[in-house]
Amino acid sequence: MILHTRGKPGEQRPSLNGEKEGGKMSEDLRESILKYLVTVSQAKNKDVARAVGQDKHLVDKAIAELAKEGKVEYRSFGGITYIALPGKHET
Repeated sequence: MILHTRGKPGEQRPSLNGEKEGGKMSEDLRESILKYLVTVSQAKNKDVARAVGQDKHLVDKAIAELAKEGKVEYRSFGGITYIALPGKHET
């Protein structure tokens, strides 16, 4: 028996690691993370994952990508790392 693992030409296949073909994280996940960060001054990755309803490892990858693009920033206080929107300070 022969199993074909490729889809039709031009067809995008879902990835098992949450990435779209080409390596970019799901735009929906990235957008959800940014929308959540608007509502808080800062958050830990695990809290973001809980808020957006995704596995933490997927959220970690999306946050890393957003940080590389300058859309979020990392903050460290007493050994705890938070993420926040750039320029958004705790009120």
